[in-house]
Amino acid sequence: MVMGMASVAQQLSGVRWSPVLWRPTQKQRRGVLPIVCSVALANAQNKERLKLKELFEEAYERCRTAPMEGIKGTVFGTDAGGAFVDITAKSTAYLPLQEACIHRIKHVEEAGITAGLREEFVVIGEVEADDTLILSLRSIQYDLAWERCRQLQAEDAVVKGKIVNANKGGVVAEVEGLKGFVPFSQISTKSPGEELLEMEIPLKFVEVDEEQARLILSHRKAVADSQGQLGIGSVVTGTVQSLKPYGAFIDIGGMSGLLHVSQISHDRITDIATVLQPGDILKVMILSHDRERGRVSLSTKKLEPTPGDMIRNPKLVFEKAEEMAQTFRQRIAQAEAMARADMLRFQPESGLTLSSDGILGPLSSDLPAEGLDLSEVPPAEDS
Repeated sequence: MVMGMASVAQQLSGVRWSPVLWRPTQKQRRGVLPIVCSVALANAQNKERLKLKELFEEAYERCRTAPMEGIKGTVFGTDAGGAFVDITAKSTAYLPLQEACIHRIKHVEEAGITAGLREEFVVIGEVEADDTLILSLRSIQYDLAWERCRQLQAEDAVVKGKIVNANKGGVVAEVEGLKGFVPFSQISTKSPGEELLEMEIPLKFVEVDEEQARLILSHRKAVADSQGQLGIGSVVTGTVQSLKPYGAFIDIGGMSGLLHVSQISHDRITDIATVLQPGDILKVMILSHDRERGRVSLSTKKLEPTPGDMIRNPKLVFEKAEEMAQTFRQRIAQAEAMARADMLRFQPESGLTLSSDGILGPLSSDLPAEGLDLSEVPPAEDS
């Protein structure tokens, strides 16, 4: 019977006929016509199914091979490794933990990803075993972060960056979720990179190149303006960063200054940890500022109303800081005036004068732009 149907189908395949003129015979009416109609109907249904299958597979392949094409989806469940997402496709989709956020997280809920959340994702891969699509939010956030950095660079804005790594050439800082490089030549402090780890410092953008994945930052540019505002003898508020046997490093507006152990108090200090701890906020006075080397020397000793107050009553030192600094600056102004008068008395007719370091040179009434180093100026009670 099957061979007979095949033979009939083969014979009919080469015959052209018109449904109006054709008249079936008695034999055809009894058996052949139902078979032919059945075959034609089956072929039409198969063609329709094949067409729908091709359309669906084409859409599926387009979704799978175009990773940056957005696709809407709804989270319907989470686990330790990520989140399950319904994207109304023939297979489920999964958002891995590492693709859930541009920042490092331990669970997707930290990024606000919970059941019911509807979001736009991108497809970045597929699990061949079960056709599960792999989604990403991180890729979208990555593009937005680069756009944000370009905007901040155009605005010449100062941003905060967290130091997350260090190498022989500089440090790596995280800004807007991206990792940028800060060369040591662009860091205003000479502290080793390891001492800067986990610190947040002000930065400016030098180069933002998404195509080459290059993000170059500068700490020196970010603090240039604030450096100009640091006057010798001025009082600033800082935070203790770290302690060393020789002193404490203090963060003053993004710059690191050294509070030497000899400049903490008039009383002798054998263990700095008995007076200061990392995280302490205190007022310090600027003693000297070497812009070329990026070094700032600080003192709380000059702010003590009476010797030893930084050890016995640091609160009083900070309350009286501006008052003591003003008295100190007045004494310095008097000392500078006397030094200038002495220099002018040295053969003024020759047009030469003696500099503060003993070098004979052209007569000038101007002091160095960075001011005088006040670290050796005696305390008020010694005068």
